[in-house]
Amino acid sequence: MFAVTILGNNSALPTLERHPTAQIVTCNDQLILVDCGEGTQLQFARYKIRRSRLRYIFISHLHGDHYFGLIGLLNSLSLLGRQDPLTVFAPPELEPILQLQLQCSGTILQFELQFVPLMAENQGVILEDKDLTVSFFPVKHRIPCYGFSFEMQKRKRKIIPDQAKAYEIPAAYFSKLQQGADYLRKDGLLVKNDWITLPPPRGKKYVYFADTAFDEELIPYGQDADLVYHETTYLHNLAERAADRYHSTTVQAATLALKANAHRLIVGHFSSKYTDLTPFEAECREVFPNSGLALEGATYII
Repeated sequence: MFAVTILGNNSALPTLERHPTAQIVTCNDQLILVDCGEGTQLQFARYKIRRSRLRYIFISHLHGDHYFGLIGLLNSLSLLGRQDPLTVFAPPELEPILQLQLQCSGTILQFELQFVPLMAENQGVILEDKDLTVSFFPVKHRIPCYGFSFEMQKRKRKIIPDQAKAYEIPAAYFSKLQQGADYLRKDGLLVKNDWITLPPPRGKKYVYFADTAFDEELIPYGQDADLVYHETTYLHNLAERAADRYHSTTVQAATLALKANAHRLIVGHFSSKYTDLTPFEAECREVFPNSGLALEGATYII
């Protein structure tokens, strides 16, 4: 399974109905948390997210609405008896912040907290785990900020049953064929793998564009993505305000998705000044029809 669950879709201030940014990316049997705004651990409980399956945390930048919930979540995981290591990928300044919080409260985590710094000069692939590859890239914001690309690859080749039978290959060897191995028959014939298998199907890609001003240089990162999340802090009539604050509008997010040939777009990080979100969806769909809102509690299958 490859999916995204929205835990928070608001910007800056939490409201009674909307929470600061947080998402769960589900990759088969493991969970990845992307950003961790205030109250994220309460959203875990509300939507019955299994904390024990959390493996990695990615923090896009150090504006508070994207990480103020992290220390509380880490402390709760420890109190609940977590022992498995947990890796946090974030701007390097976050590590001393976390260590100071733990030190001042006299907290000793019961699990190993691993930290991997995100720095623009090292952009690219930062994690490879089973069928998952994660890359990061800088976006255009007031402080260092990063977007993330999650790609799930089906690495097993597809066996052509009739061909395998014709070359008299035993079923017990099929798992090796799926990994790309050739087969040496008893009569000395070397059966090449590509004679009897097909390449694995195309992988799936989810791209998370964190807080950013509209920037066409970001288009390649979302190219052909199955699902794109892009911030839309404002409706398009406030495009000037969005640019001044290094944020994006509905039309800008939809334009990026269109030019990237993405399959689907969801938008979030809404300003607290809006109570009705339906205009966000309407404006996006005028440019990119397959657009929708990143609604809290909703899960989007990739």
